[in-house]
Amino acid sequence: MSMLSVAITAAALFGVAEVANWRRNNRHDVEEVGFMPWRGIALASAAVALFATAFWLAGR
Repeated sequence: MSMLSVAITAAALFGVAEVANWRRNNRHDVEEVGFMPWRGIALASAAVALFATAFWLAGR
């Protein structure tokens, strides 16, 4: 798997995690607590996307 595809996948995961975190922050029923750490998932996937992009550019 090339680093570009890793970067694209991680960027897509970042988008999904941000949408999920936004939905959690704007939920109507405060008692429905989620268990996924969406902020951490978003930060980790952004870091992976940045490093994968850097490695892809370095290997070109």
